[in-house]
Amino acid sequence: MNPTPPPAGRRPRLRNGVLQADLCIIGAGSGGLSLAAGAAQMGASVVLIEKHRMGGDCLNTGCVPSKALLAASHAAQSARGAARFGVDLPEPVVDFARVHAHVHGVIGAIAPHDSVERFEGLGCTVIQAAARFTGPDEVMAGDQRIRARRFVVATGSTAAVPPVPGLAETPYLTNETIFELTERPDHLLVLGGGPIGIEMAQAFRGLGAEVTVIERGSILPRDEPEAVALLREILLREGIRLVEGAQVARIRPHAMMGVEVELADGTILAGTHLLVAAGRKPNMEGLDLSLAGVATTPRGITVDARLRSSNRRVFASGDVAGGPQFTHVAGYHAGVLIRNILFGLPAKVDYTALPWVTYSDPELAHVGLTESEARLANHPVQVLTQPLAGNDRAQAERSTEGLAKIILGAKGRILGATILAPRAGEMIGLWGLAIQSGMKIGAVAQMMAPYPTMSEISKRAAGSFYTPSLFSARTRFLVGWIQRLLP
Repeated sequence: MNPTPPPAGRRPRLRNGVLQADLCIIGAGSGGLSLAAGAAQMGASVVLIEKHRMGGDCLNTGCVPSKALLAASHAAQSARGAARFGVDLPEPVVDFARVHAHVHGVIGAIAPHDSVERFEGLGCTVIQAAARFTGPDEVMAGDQRIRARRFVVATGSTAAVPPVPGLAETPYLTNETIFELTERPDHLLVLGGGPIGIEMAQAFRGLGAEVTVIERGSILPRDEPEAVALLREILLREGIRLVEGAQVARIRPHAMMGVEVELADGTILAGTHLLVAAGRKPNMEGLDLSLAGVATTPRGITVDARLRSSNRRVFASGDVAGGPQFTHVAGYHAGVLIRNILFGLPAKVDYTALPWVTYSDPELAHVGLTESEARLANHPVQVLTQPLAGNDRAQAERSTEGLAKIILGAKGRILGATILAPRAGEMIGLWGLAIQSGMKIGAVAQMMAPYPTMSEISKRAAGSFYTPSLFSARTRFLVGWIQRLLP
């Protein structure tokens, strides 16, 4: 039985050639779509403007295709690792054209949920054109003028291209083009060792490509060093070359290989393809934000905790708002904006329990403060660390390289958590809820976890908080005394 369709919102009205609405959203990526769907179904009239593809970066060139590619890579790696279970399989044969079809098939399966037809059905007026402000309360999209009570800029970000000599004259890939490859690179050079760089390095290595990662610092610098050290060993063992602490002097085409990267120390690295994964920049070009009185910096639109710009009619959401650049943050922003714009409530963003995941194998997930951040904030830090090797499910699946690291403050209050383990992204939510709810470590230690699961590592880490006192001389004396008193 099909579910009842959601009610359609009030439609914007055309008056004297001007489209008038309660809310005009520029950008139909994750944040813009979440906001448009919620606002329309709650009764607001909504204009949604998108100049490129519905679904934005996440659906078309980001989260969705990258995870689909990683799934294919994991399948190949599973076949290679089957021998550890006593199952001998031949080396997998990777048909990269079919991998490409799989990736785009996943995009196609999700696309109807983000389509023009769906949002028109919800009551939005969708305009497929570039938008620009003409004043503090008006936008032009194509040849259509739009006036609204409130505007939200949700235009996202794009791959930043570093000013390396020769890069502009050399063919290179970004997340916007790499998923169009129908042939596997022989040797992929990855410029940048952040989450995108590491995920794509492991994905292509699993699919049979040679891979070299070039990073000016250390890989995954925002994550806990102990977890990164374990993941680094895994990447190296898989055959990924990591060149860390490297300053790129020049990039140029290579007649035989395809591309050549020269480092400041004279080292030459050659490959067939180059992926630039060196950060993101906000999409603000062509919006004429200055005409609306909207202040910006190179990081994005300047907003307050309510996501309002210097023009109180104009808000920003997602990557363009200058804060954390994650799809789930854009979705979170949508909730904050609905409370502000639709209900007039002074809702503010709070990143205390912000999670992030690098979808490597094993996954590296984090929420809250790292140990160094907690110490810089002058918390009385206590660290709990639990190795994955002590987890029975991990032993059964021969996946024992990993850990849980929990950061506590005064009186056992949970400040942060890192998990390196298979499906760590599915496990980190418990710690996010604990931080958001102000829980102390005892709440996790006392929960009943199913056995055998990887998620038991969280309970065991929490329980280790009590180990020194539970097995102390004082406890032994107390138990002995009580036993003598009991009948």
